[in-house]
Amino acid sequence: MIFKNFDFVKHRNKFFIFSSVLTVIGIIFLFVFGMNLGIDFSKGTRIDIKGTHALSTEKVDQQVQKLGYKPKETILSGNNKDIVTIRLNEVLDKEQIAEMKTAFKDSVGVDKNNVNISTVSPQVGRDLAKNAFYAVIISSIFIIIYVWIRFEFLQGLTAIIALLHDAFFIITIFSLLQIEVNIVFIAAVLTIVGYSINDTIVTFDRIRENTKLRKKKPKTFEEFSEIANNSIRQTLTRSINTVLTVLLPVIALLIFGSESIRTFTIALFIGLLIGVYSSIFIASPLWAIMKAGHIKRKQKKKAAQPQT
Repeated sequence: MIFKNFDFVKHRNKFFIFSSVLTVIGIIFLFVFGMNLGIDFSKGTRIDIKGTHALSTEKVDQQVQKLGYKPKETILSGNNKDIVTIRLNEVLDKEQIAEMKTAFKDSVGVDKNNVNISTVSPQVGRDLAKNAFYAVIISSIFIIIYVWIRFEFLQGLTAIIALLHDAFFIITIFSLLQIEVNIVFIAAVLTIVGYSINDTIVTFDRIRENTKLRKKKPKTFEEFSEIANNSIRQTLTRSINTVLTVLLPVIALLIFGSESIRTFTIALFIGLLIGVYSSIFIASPLWAIMKAGHIKRKQKKKAAQPQT
């Protein structure tokens, strides 16, 4: 294998610089392009039309425009092209919803019961965005607590840094490509967080085992680097095989999946790739640096204490 004798910790600065550059670029993209927030996190109306025959997006758009609205997005899906999803920036009231359903029945020939219209007010959008942020933060805190109890605090800290790195990279790509961010996106990010921490924990578990196998307790950066390198090499095949196995169905969903889960599959695809990268090239080398620094500070503090 190409990484059989590769020194992951020695080349750590290359990966740290690469990730830092991506982070800076991501911050610039967010300031310049922002996020393409769906109605889940902003405001607007979603119209789902289920026809008994093939529908035309042009005809549907024309009808929406006749009513005085400009569609933000119109998606045609279904095996028979009989499902249309429309997103509007406007928040429709009850009378406008009733008018919209009647218009589609007359112009497109779709029964009112097959037209589902849901609205999100600005306040609801802000609440959803806030709750999504809380979900990510709370999950991160519990991950730190779990890894701290199961292993040690420094491993929990490095695991969270790697997870934040993964999540921010996904956000950067979505900002650059202006892919719509909705509640499904948050589900994908949380899924990636769970997958990535699992991959990182496998390596940390091997680090703990290799540390116990040493006759003398490691104290220097070189010793921690050796432990980290050996642990990464021992779990590398497993990590690569696992991500390849998961990527295959995700790629299949990207090609053959419906438009409604496109955001989820794109986020999964990006997250899986960046997750295995951070687990191998970021988390463990960063642990070796932090661990060696922690031991060094303890030794200095002990040496500075007056002898009795």
